[in-house]
Amino acid sequence: MTPAINLAKKKKVPHTIHSYEHDPSAASYGEEAAELLGQDPATVFKTLLFCLNGEEKNLAVAVIPVDHRLNLKLAAKAAKGKKADMANPEIAQKTTGYVVGGISPLGQKKALPTFIHESALNLPTMCVSAGKRGLEIELAPKDLATLTRAQFVNLCID
Repeated sequence: MTPAINLAKKKKVPHTIHSYEHDPSAASYGEEAAELLGQDPATVFKTLLFCLNGEEKNLAVAVIPVDHRLNLKLAAKAAKGKKADMANPEIAQKTTGYVVGGISPLGQKKALPTFIHESALNLPTMCVSAGKRGLEIELAPKDLATLTRAQFVNLCID
C-alpha cells in the first residue's frame, strides 16, 4: 500500500485501484496510464508540482488531464503568485515522498496548496497516481478535493 491508498482507506473514501505494467521507455507516464487502463485521457489526471515566484521550495500542486498542458500563468494566478515555474524534480520528490511519474496528489509528506483542473467537475470519477508508477486510484473529484483541500480552477488553455 502507498500513502495515497492508505489515506483513501483511512478516510473511508470510495475508490478503485488500477495497476498496469509500466514501460520505462514510455514518453508520457499519464498517457501511458490512460492507454494501458483503457481509460479516456480526459478522465486520467497527472500531478504536477510548480514553484512560485522563483522560490524553489515554495511549491503547489496542479492536477490536470494527461492530454493537457499546464498553463503556468493560470497556475500562478490560482496560487496567488506572480510567476510559476515547473518544480525541480529532485525537490518535488523530496517534498512529496513520491518518485516522478508516480507523484500522487494524495498522501504527500507535506501538505501543499492543490489545484484541480475544473474539467474534473464534469466527471463522476477520475484517476490519479496512487503513489507509484503503474498504479492509479480512481475516485470522485469532490472526494479528491476534500482529501487534498484542493480548489477547482482553470489550469489549462485548450
